[in-house]
Amino acid sequence: MKDDNSLVDLVANQPTSPSSPDAAAWLRSIESAILDALRAGAGDQLPSRLEQVGIAWPDHPRLLWLKALVLREMQTHEPALIAAERAAALAKDDPAAQALFAQLRYETGRSAAAQFAVARALAPGDMALVRGHAGALAAEGDSDAALALMTAALDDHPGWIEGQTYRATLRRLAGAGAGADEGFAEALRTEPHNLALHLARFHWLAKAKSWDDARAVLHDASRACGDVDALEVAHLYLEAESGAAANRPDLFDGLADRPDPGLALARVRHALRCGAPERAVPIAFAQLGSPSAPLFWPYLSIGWRLLGDDRAAWLDRPEQFIHAADIGLDTQDLSDLADLLRTLHTATSPYPDQSVRGGTQTDRPLLFRHEAIMQRTRAAIEASVRDYIDHLPAAEPGHPLLGTPRGEVKFAGSWSVRLHAQGFHVAHTHPVGWISSALHVALPDPDAMGKEPSGWLRFGMPPPELGLDLPPYCEIEPKVGRLILFPSTLWHGTVPFADGERLSIAFDIRPPRR
Repeated sequence: MKDDNSLVDLVANQPTSPSSPDAAAWLRSIESAILDALRAGAGDQLPSRLEQVGIAWPDHPRLLWLKALVLREMQTHEPALIAAERAAALAKDDPAAQALFAQLRYETGRSAAAQFAVARALAPGDMALVRGHAGALAAEGDSDAALALMTAALDDHPGWIEGQTYRATLRRLAGAGAGADEGFAEALRTEPHNLALHLARFHWLAKAKSWDDARAVLHDASRACGDVDALEVAHLYLEAESGAAANRPDLFDGLADRPDPGLALARVRHALRCGAPERAVPIAFAQLGSPSAPLFWPYLSIGWRLLGDDRAAWLDRPEQFIHAADIGLDTQDLSDLADLLRTLHTATSPYPDQSVRGGTQTDRPLLFRHEAIMQRTRAAIEASVRDYIDHLPAAEPGHPLLGTPRGEVKFAGSWSVRLHAQGFHVAHTHPVGWISSALHVALPDPDAMGKEPSGWLRFGMPPPELGLDLPPYCEIEPKVGRLILFPSTLWHGTVPFADGERLSIAFDIRPPRR
C-alpha cells in the first residue's frame, strides 16, 4: 500500500490511552491516513492496522467507525456492521457514526429507516441522509412515506438536483407515467433561472425517452436562461438521440474541439446511427486513454464490425470470453433464493435508464444481504468468478478484459431482475464493470417460454435505437442454476418470451486495482 510506512509509524506510536495529551492529534493523523488510503483504493492492509490499534483502545468509537468504513470498502459487510453498531452505541450524538450504521443496515438488507431517522435528527441539514432515509423507506415497501419525505425536503430545498431526480424516479417506480417529473416543474416556478435544474429535468426525461417533453423543457430553459452552451449541447443531443437528425452526420461538427467525454459519446452514437462508422471510430478511439474508456469500447466494437476491421474480433472474442457453468446450488437452495428475490421486487415499473422492459429490478446491493441463502449464493458466485479469471487467456496490454490486473474479486453492483410475459432486456453494456453476469434462478416452463430462442441471452447485437444491421454473435439458452459470465464491454440483451416468470441475479465485478 502506498505510504504504508507512515501508517506503520502511526500504529507504532499510538498513545497508551485516549486520554493522553497527544491522543487527539494522533487520532486526527491516523484518521486522515486511513481516509487517504481508502480514497486511493489502497486499503488492503488497513484491517490489520486497525486491529492493532484497537487492542489498546478497544472501545474507542472513532476507531470503531474507521474499522467499519474499512471493512465496508473490503466488502466484508457483516463484520463492518458489528463495528458500526458498536460505534453508534458508544457515540449516540455522532451523526457520522449513526449514518454509517444506518447505511450498513440498508446495504445488508436489514430495516434501516429508523436508523436513518436517528442520523437525520443529529444532522438535519444533511441532504444525503434524507436521500438515504427515503431509499430505506422505499426498499422496505413504504413508497408513500419515501415520497412524502422527499417532498417535504424539496419544499425547503427546491434546487436540490439529486433530490428532484430521485423523487421523479420514485414516482415512476410507483407506476406514475406522464407527470412523474412534476416536482421539477414546481421547483422551476420557484427558481425559474436555475439552469442546473432545467438540465436535470431534461436529462431525466431524456433517459425515459420522453422526447416531446424534453424538447418542451429545453424551450422553457432557453426562454429563462438565454442562449448558453449547455443548452446548445442538450438541444443537439436531443436531435441526435430522438432520431430527428438521423440524416445529418455533421450535426456535432461545430463542437468537435470540446474535451467532454459525454459529448464525445453522443457524437459516436450519432455517427453510428447515421451509418458513418468511419466518423465514430476515431472519436471513440481517442477516448481510450481516458477514465471514460469503458464507455467507448462497446462502440468501437460496433464501428470495427461495420468497417470489417479485425480488431472487433480481437476485442470481443465471444467463443473465448463467454462462459456458462452450473453455480453449484441445489434445488432447495435455488427455490429458497427465488422465494427471497420475489419479496424484493416491490416496484411496479423499471427505472427509466435501465435495460429492463416488462419487469422490475431491485435497488439495494443484492449480494451483500445478510440472509444465509444469499451468503451461500455469493460464495458460489465468487468461486465461479475466480475460476473464470484463472482460465482467461494470457495478459494482453491494452485489452479491456485481458489487460486488467487479476487478483481481487470485488463487486461494482449486484441486483435481481424479474421479467414477466413478453419481458426482455434491450441490448446494453456495463461501463462500471470488468466482468458481468447472468444467474438464472427461476424460468418459465418450456411450453410457456415459447419457441427457441425465446428468453435466451443474445450477445453482440447493438442497441436497437441505433438502427444497425449487425447480427448477434451467439444466443445462449438460460438454465436454472446456470451462471453466465462475460466481459462488461460486450453488448448483451435477451429475447422476449411468451409467458411466465424469468427471475435472475446479475452483478458486475469491478476492475481490480493495480
